[in-house]
Amino acid sequence: MHKSRLAGFIIDCHTADLDGAARFWAGALGYALKPASNAVAEADYRHFETGDTGLHVEVQKVEHPSRVHLDIETDDIEAEVKRLEKLGAKRVQQVRTWWVMEAPTGQRFCVVRPQRADFAEHAHRWS
Repeated sequence: MHKSRLAGFIIDCHTADLDGAARFWAGALGYALKPASNAVAEADYRHFETGDTGLHVEVQKVEHPSRVHLDIETDDIEAEVKRLEKLGAKRVQQVRTWWVMEAPTGQRFCVVRPQRADFAEHAHRWS
């Protein structure tokens, strides 16, 4: 048995100015930018302050065209990926600890480890 739920939204930006993109989206969404905890590991990411129970929202620098994708957080990535495959999703690429998936309708999304503090209390339980 495992748990999963929507973690949040990732704003993929094909840009040379990630800080400028992050400032735009911070202003557009009304979120403050979080300071980076590890500048090297987070060089291609800018995270927003949404509170402990808010959705995870970030801007990331990418090489593909700009788009928005969602993340599904889970306490068992392999079990969640298999559950989604049964629904028709396909594995696209494993990146570090997470999987990039593709829905039957073509949208890309990621299956990631828990991102929010209240995950255990509010995630869907799957058997």
